[in-house]
Amino acid sequence: MKTKILLTVVLLTTTLYSAAQLKVGDTAPDFKLKNIDHQMVALSDYSNQKGVVIAFTCNHCPYAKLYEQRLIGIQSAYGPKGFPVVAINPNDPDLDSFEKMVSNAREKGFNFPYLVDDQSFFKQYGATRTPHIFLLKREGEGFRVAYIGAIDDNPQNADDVQDAYLAQAIEALLKGENPAVTETKAIGCSIKFKK
Repeated sequence: MKTKILLTVVLLTTTLYSAAQLKVGDTAPDFKLKNIDHQMVALSDYSNQKGVVIAFTCNHCPYAKLYEQRLIGIQSAYGPKGFPVVAINPNDPDLDSFEKMVSNAREKGFNFPYLVDDQSFFKQYGATRTPHIFLLKREGEGFRVAYIGAIDDNPQNADDVQDAYLAQAIEALLKGENPAVTETKAIGCSIKFKK
């Protein structure tokens, strides 16, 4: 009997969680989360930008680590052009602590905010992996989702990337066009959270 109840709860949680998945064209929910400098950062703080790259990532996942320098590169290349990176750690803080976020960001030289999720925001977006990218385009007073998925097609080796999905999507938006590829599969570690 306990097994049936537990299975029902897990299935219900999974169903509710997956139902929140944002789609390309949806309005992006605002957030207000703590940065590693202890300041609060909101999506609405970026209302003067052309868009925002939301990167759900973490400290320990091997895939997230492989993409740290590439996120720094995206910020360097596209932040000044109106598409800044905002990284968010969605993992349970008991497994992926705020203190480790601070030290990791300093050690790696993050040039973007690194926010700690309150364990609910990633569910609003439907992020499932680290890293998981949501490229937002400013429209009027808010932001719409323009691309969801992976940063590129080669987590293992940046030199062997054939399709730089995120960079290509940003370039399209800078030209006033829609990205040719709007969704790819995010490859990485599953997000760890308390149900």
